[in-house]
Amino acid sequence: MSPTAPPKALIFDFDGTILDTETREFHHWQSLYREHGRELALSDWQRGIGTWDAFDPWAGLPETVLADRERVRLGLHERIVADIAEQDLRPGVRAVLKGAAGAGLRLALATSSDRAWVTRWLEQHRLLDLFEALATRDDVRRVKPDPELYALAASRLGLRPGECLAVEDSLNGATAAVAAGCRVVVVPNDVTRTQPFPPEWPRLEDGYAGGLEKLLRVAGVGPL
Repeated sequence: MSPTAPPKALIFDFDGTILDTETREFHHWQSLYREHGRELALSDWQRGIGTWDAFDPWAGLPETVLADRERVRLGLHERIVADIAEQDLRPGVRAVLKGAAGAGLRLALATSSDRAWVTRWLEQHRLLDLFEALATRDDVRRVKPDPELYALAASRLGLRPGECLAVEDSLNGATAAVAAGCRVVVVPNDVTRTQPFPPEWPRLEDGYAGGLEKLLRVAGVGPL
C-alpha cells in the first residue's frame, strides 16, 4: 500500500495512551476483588476502558463492601491517584509529542475523562502547553465509542477529521476515531493489548520506541 498524505494534526487519547493510568487502576481494583475472595476478569474490565458506564466493577463485589461503598471508594481512589502520581509517562511518548510539534504537526487531545483529571496530569508532566485543543467528557453529550469527541477536537483545530491521525490505546477509543473519520494508529498497553482490534487498524506493538517516524510509518503516512 502506498503511503497516504501526512496528517495536519495528531489527536491523542490520554488515559493509557500518554500516561498509563488504566493499568494501575485495573491492578488496584483487582487487589480489592482479591481481598474479598473475588477475581476481576481482564475481559470484563476491558469493556469499560476508554468510555463510561459500560462496565460497573462494583457489581462484582460482595454486599459487605457495597454497604460501605463510599468509604471503600474514597480509599481506593486515594490509592489509585497516589500510584499514578508516581508513574512516568509511557516510554517515548514525550519525544513523539515534542517531535510532532517540532515538525509542524498540530496537537489535540480527545479523552472520555474530564478536563480537571487530564489537565492535572498534563501539568504535572509539563505537557499541557503542547496541546492546541482539548476535547473532554465535559464538552460532549456522548463519550467514546461515539465519534463526538474526535469530531470536536478536529473542529477546534479548524480541520476535518480526515486531516487528523488519532493515537489510541483502546478499542472504544479507536472505534470513536474511525467513526469520526480520522485515521488511527493503535498503541496498546498491558490491559488493552488483548482487545479485539480489527487487523486492518495500524498498531505499534512496541509502544513509542521507534519515535514519531515509526508511528507515522506504521500508520501508512508518507514523509512530512
